[in-house]
Amino acid sequence: MTAHAKIAGGPPPSDVSAGVGLSGLAGLFLWIAICRNWPGLAEAFDLPGRREVLSGPHAALMAVVFSGGPMLAWSVLVDQVHRRASTGIAWDKPRALAEVSDVSITKLAGLWATWALIGACYFIARWYWQGQYLFAMEVIGAAAVPMFLLSVPYVLWLDRLLLEPRDGAWHFGAMLIGRETHDREEVWHHLRAWAVKGFFCAFMISILPPGFAAIVHLDLAAILGDPVRLAMSLAELLFVIDVQIAMVGYLVTMKPFDAQIRTANPHLAGWVAALMCYPPFLLMGSGDPLDYHHGTADWAFWMQGQPVLLWGWGALLVFLTGIYAWATVAFGIRFSNLTYRGVLTNGPYRFTRHPAYLAKNLFWWCETLPFLAASGATSDALRNTVLLALVSAVYFWRAKTEEKHQLAEDAKYRTYHAWMQDNALITRSLRRLGAMLRPGGVKPRPAK
Repeated sequence: MTAHAKIAGGPPPSDVSAGVGLSGLAGLFLWIAICRNWPGLAEAFDLPGRREVLSGPHAALMAVVFSGGPMLAWSVLVDQVHRRASTGIAWDKPRALAEVSDVSITKLAGLWATWALIGACYFIARWYWQGQYLFAMEVIGAAAVPMFLLSVPYVLWLDRLLLEPRDGAWHFGAMLIGRETHDREEVWHHLRAWAVKGFFCAFMISILPPGFAAIVHLDLAAILGDPVRLAMSLAELLFVIDVQIAMVGYLVTMKPFDAQIRTANPHLAGWVAALMCYPPFLLMGSGDPLDYHHGTADWAFWMQGQPVLLWGWGALLVFLTGIYAWATVAFGIRFSNLTYRGVLTNGPYRFTRHPAYLAKNLFWWCETLPFLAASGATSDALRNTVLLALVSAVYFWRAKTEEKHQLAEDAKYRTYHAWMQDNALITRSLRRLGAMLRPGGVKPRPAK
Protein backbone atom coordinates (compact mmCIF):
# COMPACT_ATOMS: atom_id res chain seq x y z
CA MET A 1 0.00 0.00 0.00
CA THR A 2 2.82 2.42 0.80
CA ALA A 3 4.55 1.91 -2.52
CA HIS A 4 1.26 2.31 -4.40
CA ALA A 5 0.48 5.51 -2.53
CA LYS A 6 3.84 6.92 -3.49
CA ILE A 7 3.28 6.15 -7.17
CA ALA A 8 -0.26 7.53 -7.10
CA GLY A 9 0.76 10.70 -5.29
CA GLY A 10 3.50 11.77 -7.64
CA PRO A 11 6.72 10.68 -9.32
CA PRO A 12 9.87 10.12 -7.28
CA PRO A 13 12.02 13.24 -6.75
CA SER A 14 14.28 14.21 -9.62
CA ASP A 15 18.03 13.71 -9.26
CA VAL A 16 18.54 17.12 -10.91
CA SER A 17 16.80 20.26 -9.66
CA ALA A 18 15.31 22.84 -12.00
CA GLY A 19 17.74 25.45 -10.70
CA VAL A 20 20.74 23.72 -12.28
CA GLY A 21 19.60 24.14 -15.85
CA LEU A 22 18.10 27.58 -15.26
CA SER A 23 21.37 28.88 -13.83
CA GLY A 24 23.20 27.57 -16.88
CA LEU A 25 20.65 29.26 -19.11
CA ALA A 26 21.23 32.57 -17.32
CA GLY A 27 25.00 32.25 -17.78
CA LEU A 28 24.59 31.47 -21.47
CA PHE A 29 22.35 34.50 -22.06
CA LEU A 30 24.84 36.69 -20.22
CA TRP A 31 27.66 35.56 -22.51
CA ILE A 32 25.54 36.03 -25.65
CA ALA A 33 24.75 39.57 -24.50
CA ILE A 34 28.45 40.26 -23.90
CA CYS A 35 29.40 38.92 -27.34
CA ARG A 36 26.69 40.90 -29.14
CA ASN A 37 27.64 44.11 -27.34
CA TRP A 38 31.40 43.60 -27.25
CA PRO A 39 32.28 46.63 -29.44
CA GLY A 40 30.50 48.98 -27.02
CA LEU A 41 31.91 47.23 -23.95
CA ALA A 42 35.44 47.32 -25.35
CA GLU A 43 35.06 51.02 -26.09
CA ALA A 44 33.59 51.81 -22.68
CA PHE A 45 36.32 50.00 -20.74
CA ASP A 46 39.13 50.76 -23.22
CA LEU A 47 39.88 47.08 -23.68
CA PRO A 48 42.68 45.95 -26.01
CA GLY A 49 42.07 44.02 -29.21
CA ARG A 50 39.63 44.33 -32.07
CA ARG A 51 36.34 45.94 -31.18
CA GLU A 52 33.89 43.77 -33.03
CA VAL A 53 31.14 41.31 -32.23
CA LEU A 54 32.53 38.08 -30.70
CA SER A 55 31.19 35.33 -32.95
CA GLY A 56 34.16 33.08 -33.65
CA PRO A 57 34.49 29.40 -32.66
CA HIS A 58 36.41 30.23 -29.50
CA ALA A 59 33.63 32.54 -28.36
CA ALA A 60 31.23 29.64 -28.90
CA LEU A 61 33.51 27.45 -26.81
CA MET A 62 33.66 30.07 -24.04
CA ALA A 63 29.86 29.90 -23.89
CA VAL A 64 30.28 26.38 -22.48
CA VAL A 65 32.18 27.91 -19.55
CA PHE A 66 29.47 30.51 -18.97
CA SER A 67 26.82 27.77 -19.11
CA GLY A 68 28.67 25.16 -17.09
CA GLY A 69 30.10 27.38 -14.36
CA PRO A 70 26.74 28.45 -12.90
CA MET A 71 25.37 24.90 -13.19
CA LEU A 72 28.30 23.45 -11.24
CA ALA A 73 28.05 26.22 -8.64
CA TRP A 74 24.32 25.62 -8.18
CA SER A 75 24.83 21.86 -7.95
CA VAL A 76 27.43 22.20 -5.20
CA LEU A 77 26.35 25.29 -3.27
CA VAL A 78 22.58 24.90 -3.45
CA ASP A 79 21.81 21.25 -4.13
CA GLN A 80 25.01 20.02 -2.42
CA VAL A 81 25.20 17.05 -4.76
CA HIS A 82 28.74 16.31 -3.61
CA ARG A 83 27.28 15.15 -0.28
CA ARG A 84 25.03 12.51 -1.81
CA ALA A 85 25.77 8.87 -1.07
CA SER A 86 25.53 8.11 -4.80
CA THR A 87 28.87 9.87 -5.35
CA GLY A 88 30.61 7.07 -3.46
CA ILE A 89 32.71 9.70 -1.67
CA ALA A 90 33.42 9.84 2.07
CA TRP A 91 34.61 13.42 2.50
CA ASP A 92 35.28 13.07 6.22
CA LYS A 93 37.33 9.87 5.97
CA PRO A 94 40.26 10.46 3.62
CA ARG A 95 42.84 7.71 3.36
CA ALA A 96 46.57 8.26 3.52
CA LEU A 97 48.12 8.73 0.09
CA ALA A 98 50.30 5.66 0.61
CA GLU A 99 47.18 3.51 0.96
CA VAL A 100 45.85 4.34 -2.49
CA SER A 101 48.96 5.09 -4.56
CA ASP A 102 49.10 1.59 -6.08
CA VAL A 103 45.41 1.73 -6.95
CA SER A 104 45.81 5.21 -8.43
CA ILE A 105 48.77 4.21 -10.59
CA THR A 106 46.81 1.28 -11.99
CA LYS A 107 43.81 3.54 -12.60
CA LEU A 108 45.95 6.14 -14.37
CA ALA A 109 47.35 3.42 -16.61
CA GLY A 110 43.82 2.43 -17.58
CA LEU A 111 42.72 6.02 -18.04
CA TRP A 112 45.68 7.03 -20.17
CA ALA A 113 45.38 3.90 -22.29
CA THR A 114 41.71 4.75 -22.85
CA TRP A 115 42.55 8.26 -24.00
CA ALA A 116 45.27 6.92 -26.27
CA LEU A 117 42.72 4.52 -27.79
CA ILE A 118 40.27 7.38 -28.39
CA GLY A 119 43.08 9.42 -29.93
CA ALA A 120 43.91 6.54 -32.26
CA CYS A 121 40.27 6.37 -33.34
CA TYR A 122 40.31 10.09 -34.06
CA PHE A 123 43.49 9.65 -36.10
CA ILE A 124 42.17 6.75 -38.16
CA ALA A 125 38.65 8.07 -38.86
CA ARG A 126 38.94 10.43 -41.82
CA TRP A 127 35.77 12.40 -41.06
CA TYR A 128 37.47 13.95 -38.02
CA TRP A 129 39.93 15.76 -40.28
CA GLN A 130 37.58 17.64 -42.55
CA GLY A 131 34.83 20.23 -42.35
CA GLN A 132 33.45 21.28 -39.00
CA TYR A 133 35.30 18.49 -37.16
CA LEU A 134 38.61 20.29 -37.67
CA PHE A 135 37.74 22.73 -34.89
CA ALA A 136 36.88 19.83 -32.58
CA MET A 137 40.25 18.22 -33.26
CA GLU A 138 41.98 21.55 -32.56
CA VAL A 139 40.24 21.87 -29.20
CA ILE A 140 40.78 18.25 -28.17
CA GLY A 141 44.42 18.40 -29.27
CA ALA A 142 45.01 21.52 -27.18
CA ALA A 143 43.32 19.92 -24.16
CA ALA A 144 45.16 16.60 -24.37
CA VAL A 145 48.39 17.49 -22.52
CA PRO A 146 46.64 19.40 -19.69
CA MET A 147 44.23 16.48 -19.29
CA PHE A 148 47.05 13.98 -18.90
CA LEU A 149 48.90 16.20 -16.44
CA LEU A 150 45.88 17.18 -14.33
CA SER A 151 44.62 13.62 -14.16
CA VAL A 152 47.48 12.72 -11.81
CA PRO A 153 46.59 15.03 -8.89
CA TYR A 154 42.87 14.55 -9.55
CA VAL A 155 43.01 10.74 -9.36
CA LEU A 156 45.31 10.76 -6.32
CA TRP A 157 43.01 13.22 -4.55
CA LEU A 158 39.78 11.43 -5.42
CA ASP A 159 41.03 7.93 -4.64
CA ARG A 160 41.76 9.03 -1.08
CA LEU A 161 38.06 9.87 -0.68
CA LEU A 162 36.27 7.14 -2.62
CA LEU A 163 34.73 4.30 -0.68
CA GLU A 164 35.66 2.00 -3.57
CA PRO A 165 38.41 3.47 -5.74
CA ARG A 166 38.68 0.36 -7.91
CA ASP A 167 36.37 1.56 -10.68
CA GLY A 168 36.24 0.71 -14.37
CA ALA A 169 39.45 2.61 -15.15
CA TRP A 170 41.24 0.58 -12.47
CA HIS A 171 39.92 -2.71 -13.84
CA PHE A 172 41.04 -1.74 -17.35
CA GLY A 173 44.46 -0.78 -16.05
CA ALA A 174 44.72 -4.04 -14.10
CA MET A 175 43.84 -5.97 -17.24
CA LEU A 176 46.55 -4.15 -19.22
CA ILE A 177 49.19 -4.59 -16.54
CA GLY A 178 48.20 -8.22 -16.06
CA ARG A 179 49.20 -8.35 -12.40
CA GLU A 180 45.86 -8.20 -10.62
CA THR A 181 42.44 -9.76 -10.88
CA HIS A 182 40.04 -7.63 -12.89
CA ASP A 183 36.32 -7.77 -13.64
CA ARG A 184 35.69 -8.00 -17.38
CA GLU A 185 32.22 -6.48 -17.04
CA GLU A 186 33.73 -3.43 -15.31
CA VAL A 187 36.20 -3.11 -18.17
CA TRP A 188 33.41 -3.16 -20.76
CA HIS A 189 31.42 -0.63 -18.75
CA HIS A 190 34.45 1.66 -18.66
CA LEU A 191 35.11 1.36 -22.40
CA ARG A 192 31.46 1.90 -23.33
CA ALA A 193 31.28 5.02 -21.17
CA TRP A 194 34.39 6.53 -22.73
CA ALA A 195 33.23 5.54 -26.23
CA VAL A 196 30.16 7.71 -25.60
CA LYS A 197 32.31 10.61 -24.40
CA GLY A 198 34.83 10.28 -27.21
CA PHE A 199 32.24 10.14 -29.96
CA PHE A 200 29.79 12.76 -28.71
CA CYS A 201 32.31 15.28 -27.33
CA ALA A 202 33.94 15.59 -30.75
CA PHE A 203 30.55 15.91 -32.45
CA MET A 204 29.19 18.47 -29.98
CA ILE A 205 32.32 20.65 -30.15
CA SER A 206 32.12 20.59 -33.94
CA ILE A 207 28.57 21.97 -34.02
CA LEU A 208 29.03 24.70 -31.41
CA PRO A 209 30.32 27.52 -33.69
CA PRO A 210 27.73 27.86 -36.53
CA GLY A 211 24.60 28.30 -34.43
CA PHE A 212 26.33 30.53 -31.91
CA ALA A 213 27.63 32.84 -34.64
CA ALA A 214 24.16 33.08 -36.18
CA ILE A 215 22.62 34.14 -32.88
CA VAL A 216 25.33 36.66 -32.04
CA HIS A 217 24.93 38.34 -35.46
CA LEU A 218 21.13 38.14 -35.49
CA ASP A 219 19.50 41.42 -36.55
CA LEU A 220 16.52 41.63 -34.22
CA ALA A 221 14.98 44.67 -35.89
CA ALA A 222 14.91 42.94 -39.28
CA ILE A 223 13.02 39.85 -38.15
CA LEU A 224 10.39 41.17 -35.74
CA GLY A 225 7.80 41.77 -38.44
CA ASP A 226 8.52 38.59 -40.41
CA PRO A 227 6.81 35.51 -38.88
CA VAL A 228 8.96 33.06 -40.84
CA ARG A 229 12.34 34.60 -40.03
CA LEU A 230 11.31 35.26 -36.44
CA ALA A 231 10.15 31.68 -35.90
CA MET A 232 13.25 30.13 -37.45
CA SER A 233 15.58 32.52 -35.59
CA LEU A 234 13.95 31.66 -32.26
CA ALA A 235 14.25 27.98 -33.15
CA GLU A 236 17.94 28.56 -33.90
CA LEU A 237 18.39 30.17 -30.47
CA LEU A 238 16.69 27.22 -28.79
CA PHE A 239 18.93 24.79 -30.64
CA VAL A 240 21.96 26.79 -29.46
CA ILE A 241 20.68 26.43 -25.89
CA ASP A 242 20.30 22.70 -26.41
CA VAL A 243 23.82 22.27 -27.81
CA GLN A 244 25.52 24.42 -25.16
CA ILE A 245 23.86 22.73 -22.17
CA ALA A 246 24.36 19.28 -23.67
CA MET A 247 28.06 20.01 -24.22
CA VAL A 248 28.46 20.70 -20.51
CA GLY A 249 26.77 17.39 -19.74
CA TYR A 250 29.23 15.42 -21.86
CA LEU A 251 32.23 17.13 -20.28
CA VAL A 252 31.26 17.02 -16.59
CA THR A 253 31.00 13.30 -15.87
CA MET A 254 32.64 13.56 -12.46
CA LYS A 255 31.83 11.88 -9.17
CA PRO A 256 32.35 14.97 -6.98
CA PHE A 257 29.36 16.48 -8.84
CA ASP A 258 27.40 13.21 -8.67
CA ALA A 259 27.33 13.39 -12.48
CA GLN A 260 29.35 10.28 -13.22
CA ILE A 261 28.21 7.76 -15.80
CA ARG A 262 26.68 4.97 -13.77
CA THR A 263 26.46 2.69 -16.79
CA ALA A 264 26.56 3.06 -20.55
CA ASN A 265 23.90 1.26 -22.57
CA PRO A 266 24.99 -2.40 -22.86
CA HIS A 267 22.54 -3.24 -25.67
CA LEU A 268 23.77 -3.24 -29.27
CA ALA A 269 20.34 -2.17 -30.49
CA GLY A 270 20.60 0.98 -28.37
CA TRP A 271 23.90 1.95 -29.99
CA VAL A 272 22.64 1.24 -33.51
CA ALA A 273 19.44 3.24 -32.95
CA ALA A 274 21.37 6.22 -31.54
CA LEU A 275 24.33 6.33 -33.92
CA MET A 276 22.18 6.29 -37.07
CA CYS A 277 20.96 9.73 -35.94
CA TYR A 278 24.46 11.29 -35.98
CA PRO A 279 27.24 11.69 -38.56
CA PRO A 280 29.01 9.86 -40.02
CA PHE A 281 26.36 7.16 -39.55
CA LEU A 282 23.45 9.54 -40.15
CA LEU A 283 20.61 8.09 -42.24
CA MET A 284 18.33 11.16 -42.33
CA GLY A 285 20.57 13.75 -43.99
CA SER A 286 20.39 15.09 -47.51
CA GLY A 287 20.75 12.21 -49.97
CA ASP A 288 20.78 9.60 -47.18
CA PRO A 289 18.47 6.55 -47.21
CA LEU A 290 15.88 8.20 -44.92
CA ASP A 291 15.99 11.65 -46.54
CA TYR A 292 12.36 12.80 -46.57
CA HIS A 293 12.85 16.16 -48.32
CA HIS A 294 12.88 15.16 -51.99
CA GLY A 295 10.50 17.35 -53.96
CA THR A 296 9.22 19.14 -50.85
CA ALA A 297 8.96 22.75 -49.74
CA ASP A 298 8.68 23.88 -46.15
CA TRP A 299 5.76 25.25 -44.18
CA ALA A 300 6.35 28.85 -45.23
CA PHE A 301 5.93 27.93 -48.90
CA TRP A 302 2.52 26.38 -48.41
CA MET A 303 1.25 29.14 -46.12
CA GLN A 304 2.60 32.18 -47.95
CA GLY A 305 0.08 34.98 -48.25
CA GLN A 306 -1.73 33.81 -45.09
CA PRO A 307 -0.26 35.95 -42.29
CA VAL A 308 -2.48 34.61 -39.52
CA LEU A 309 -1.58 31.04 -40.45
CA LEU A 310 2.11 31.91 -40.75
CA TRP A 311 2.19 33.50 -37.28
CA GLY A 312 0.27 30.61 -35.74
CA TRP A 313 2.30 27.88 -37.40
CA GLY A 314 5.56 29.67 -36.60
CA ALA A 315 4.51 29.87 -32.95
CA LEU A 316 3.80 26.12 -32.99
CA LEU A 317 7.28 25.38 -34.34
CA VAL A 318 8.89 27.61 -31.70
CA PHE A 319 6.82 25.92 -29.00
CA LEU A 320 7.95 22.45 -30.12
CA THR A 321 11.60 23.56 -30.27
CA GLY A 322 11.16 25.11 -26.83
CA ILE A 323 10.02 21.76 -25.41
CA TYR A 324 13.06 20.13 -27.01
CA ALA A 325 15.44 22.68 -25.49
CA TRP A 326 13.64 22.54 -22.12
CA ALA A 327 14.22 18.79 -22.02
CA THR A 328 17.98 19.36 -22.34
CA VAL A 329 18.05 22.26 -19.86
CA ALA A 330 16.23 20.04 -17.33
CA PHE A 331 19.17 17.60 -17.47
CA GLY A 332 21.56 20.26 -16.23
CA ILE A 333 25.06 18.80 -15.99
CA ARG A 334 23.90 15.23 -16.59
CA PHE A 335 22.92 15.28 -20.26
CA SER A 336 24.32 12.44 -22.35
CA ASN A 337 23.19 9.92 -24.91
CA LEU A 338 23.48 6.19 -24.25
CA THR A 339 24.17 6.51 -20.53
CA TYR A 340 22.42 6.23 -17.20
CA ARG A 341 23.32 9.13 -14.87
CA GLY A 342 20.35 9.29 -12.54
CA VAL A 343 16.59 9.79 -12.87
CA LEU A 344 14.96 12.95 -14.20
CA THR A 345 11.30 13.37 -13.21
CA ASN A 346 10.63 17.13 -13.32
CA GLY A 347 10.12 19.67 -16.10
CA PRO A 348 8.83 18.13 -19.34
CA TYR A 349 9.71 14.67 -17.99
CA ARG A 350 6.63 14.91 -15.79
CA PHE A 351 4.42 14.72 -18.89
CA THR A 352 6.25 12.17 -21.03
CA ARG A 353 9.35 10.02 -20.61
CA HIS A 354 10.80 11.26 -23.92
CA PRO A 355 9.82 14.92 -24.42
CA ALA A 356 12.82 15.71 -26.63
CA TYR A 357 12.14 12.89 -29.07
CA LEU A 358 8.44 13.67 -29.21
CA ALA A 359 8.95 17.41 -29.73
CA LYS A 360 11.73 16.93 -32.27
CA ASN A 361 9.68 14.57 -34.42
CA LEU A 362 6.56 16.72 -34.27
CA PHE A 363 8.72 19.68 -35.34
CA TRP A 364 9.95 17.77 -38.39
CA TRP A 365 6.42 16.80 -39.39
CA CYS A 366 5.10 20.35 -38.96
CA GLU A 367 8.10 22.07 -40.53
CA THR A 368 8.45 19.82 -43.59
CA LEU A 369 4.83 18.78 -44.27
CA PRO A 370 6.12 15.76 -46.23
CA PHE A 371 2.65 14.81 -47.47
CA LEU A 372 2.67 17.95 -49.66
CA ALA A 373 5.00 17.76 -52.66
CA ALA A 374 6.15 20.94 -54.38
CA SER A 375 7.08 18.79 -57.36
CA GLY A 376 3.41 17.92 -57.80
CA ALA A 377 4.23 14.20 -57.84
CA THR A 378 2.03 12.04 -55.65
CA SER A 379 4.86 9.53 -55.47
CA ASP A 380 7.12 12.14 -53.82
CA ALA A 381 4.47 12.99 -51.22
CA LEU A 382 3.86 9.32 -50.44
CA ARG A 383 7.54 8.45 -50.35
CA ASN A 384 8.46 11.39 -48.10
CA THR A 385 5.62 10.63 -45.71
CA VAL A 386 6.73 7.00 -45.39
CA LEU A 387 10.38 8.00 -44.92
CA LEU A 388 9.60 10.52 -42.18
CA ALA A 389 7.42 7.88 -40.51
CA LEU A 390 10.48 5.59 -40.55
CA VAL A 391 12.57 8.37 -38.98
CA SER A 392 10.00 8.69 -36.21
CA ALA A 393 10.09 4.91 -35.83
CA VAL A 394 13.87 5.10 -35.31
CA TYR A 395 13.35 7.54 -32.44
CA PHE A 396 10.65 5.30 -30.97
CA TRP A 397 13.20 2.46 -31.15
CA ARG A 398 15.79 4.67 -29.43
CA ALA A 399 13.33 5.42 -26.64
CA LYS A 400 12.59 1.75 -26.08
CA THR A 401 16.27 0.76 -25.97
CA GLU A 402 16.95 3.52 -23.46
CA GLU A 403 14.07 2.39 -21.28
CA LYS A 404 15.30 -1.20 -21.42
CA HIS A 405 18.67 -0.05 -20.13
CA GLN A 406 17.31 2.21 -17.39
CA LEU A 407 14.64 -0.21 -16.17
CA ALA A 408 17.36 -2.77 -15.57
CA GLU A 409 19.57 -0.30 -13.69
CA ASP A 410 17.51 1.44 -11.03
CA ALA A 411 14.42 0.74 -8.92
CA LYS A 412 13.82 4.50 -8.79
CA TYR A 413 13.47 4.63 -12.57
CA ARG A 414 11.11 1.67 -12.44
CA THR A 415 8.96 3.60 -9.95
CA TYR A 416 9.02 6.63 -12.23
CA HIS A 417 8.16 4.48 -15.27
CA ALA A 418 5.19 2.95 -13.46
CA TRP A 419 3.90 6.33 -12.27
CA MET A 420 4.10 7.78 -15.78
CA GLN A 421 2.04 4.95 -17.25
CA ASP A 422 -1.11 6.00 -15.39
CA ASN A 423 -0.50 9.62 -14.39
CA ALA A 424 1.56 11.54 -16.96
CA LEU A 425 -0.69 13.45 -19.33
CA ILE A 426 1.02 12.58 -22.61
CA THR A 427 2.27 9.10 -21.71
CA ARG A 428 -1.12 8.09 -20.30
CA SER A 429 -2.96 9.44 -23.35
CA LEU A 430 -0.65 7.72 -25.84
CA ARG A 431 -0.89 4.45 -23.94
CA ARG A 432 -4.68 4.56 -24.00
CA LEU A 433 -4.70 5.50 -27.68
CA GLY A 434 -2.44 2.55 -28.45
CA ALA A 435 -4.71 0.25 -26.47
CA MET A 436 -7.73 1.46 -28.47
CA LEU A 437 -5.99 0.81 -31.78
CA ARG A 438 -4.92 -2.70 -30.85
CA PRO A 439 -7.24 -5.60 -31.77
CA GLY A 440 -9.90 -5.95 -29.08
CA GLY A 441 -9.68 -2.27 -28.05
CA VAL A 442 -9.42 -1.18 -24.42
CA LYS A 443 -10.07 -3.86 -21.88
CA PRO A 444 -11.80 -2.80 -18.67
CA ARG A 445 -9.49 -2.53 -15.67
CA PRO A 446 -10.52 -3.90 -12.27
CA ALA A 447 -11.64 -1.35 -9.70
CA LYS A 448 -9.12 -0.43 -7.01
